[in-house]
Amino acid sequence: MNGQVLAPYAAFPENSAGRQYPEPATPYRSEYQRDRDRIIHSTGFRRLVYKTQVFVNHEGDLYRTRLTHSIEVAQIARTVAGALNLNESLVEAISLAHDLGHTPFGHAGQDTLNACMRDFGGFEHNLQSLKVVDELEAKYADYPGLNLMFETREGILKHCSARNARSLGDVGLRFIERKQPGLEAQIANVADSIAYNNHDVDDGFRAGLLSLSDLRSQTLFNDQYEIVRERYPDLEDRRLIYEIIRRMINRVVTDLIVTTQKNIEVASPDSIDDIRNMQQPLVAFSDEIFAEHTALKRFLNASLYQHEQVQSMTGKAQRMLEDLFDRYMSEPGEMSDEFSARASGDESTKARAVADYIAGMTDRFAIAEHERLV
Repeated sequence: MNGQVLAPYAAFPENSAGRQYPEPATPYRSEYQRDRDRIIHSTGFRRLVYKTQVFVNHEGDLYRTRLTHSIEVAQIARTVAGALNLNESLVEAISLAHDLGHTPFGHAGQDTLNACMRDFGGFEHNLQSLKVVDELEAKYADYPGLNLMFETREGILKHCSARNARSLGDVGLRFIERKQPGLEAQIANVADSIAYNNHDVDDGFRAGLLSLSDLRSQTLFNDQYEIVRERYPDLEDRRLIYEIIRRMINRVVTDLIVTTQKNIEVASPDSIDDIRNMQQPLVAFSDEIFAEHTALKRFLNASLYQHEQVQSMTGKAQRMLEDLFDRYMSEPGEMSDEFSARASGDESTKARAVADYIAGMTDRFAIAEHERLV
């Protein structure tokens, strides 16, 4: 355990609701460090290396995957948590686990699976990430899942409908009571958006889908572009982009730390319960940076995520997952033994087993299964 002195409103393991299945403590790791370690050693975490962020794995070796994205989120989140005297191990655990339930082929896969599950309760990757750590990981003799601490599970479940929340017990209660999660969970949520916003700029430029002139239309990018160009006038594009992006990240992270600290000082919380009872999250950008950050997000949606090259792969991915869903629904025995056994029952039970199976696939396994079956 590190020697970090935590703020009184940070998450402390001894004040936690604990694990679903009680376990004895260890003498050399905190409970949140144990959570982080269980996540890193999980099957779901290893699968992230072959799951799409924006570009499918076989499109290039240097594009980000769900695994590298999760590591980048954890790095940003730990920086913020450390600056605010919050629990770094907890924020790292949440960050590393937040995408465990993501489908193959990124958001295209999630949207497709949600459409396939329309008559059976839908599909949402945050809820699926919680299901992975609570049920689907099969590693321990005494319990299903990873048996993580309440605060880790709370942070993984960023969004949830009231209907689903009612079936989740303690971790779903805040969505019904309209309360906030702890600051560590709030940090992981914002760090996620910082990571994909800035690193998708890098991948989009590398792929040739975003040009410097396109990117300079964004204030967050152009401000740093002008600083870097003035200081390094002869810098080639590859290092130019990296210099700009690292400065963009520094700008938004610094603003997040400063603004959040001000919010904390105004709110004067004494405990994590005070944080949970706030009307709004305390982890936030200033108005200026929020506007720039949001504008960049809209720009990437229009210019990168909707680009014809990305959409071409999106269309193929959607068709593959639709085909696989239909085939497994008609022939559940084509799934692994574990999931085909779970598919026995009514149509809703079978559909959920199929969705769990498909969501756990990597991109390349989904492609191979589609070639085998369809």
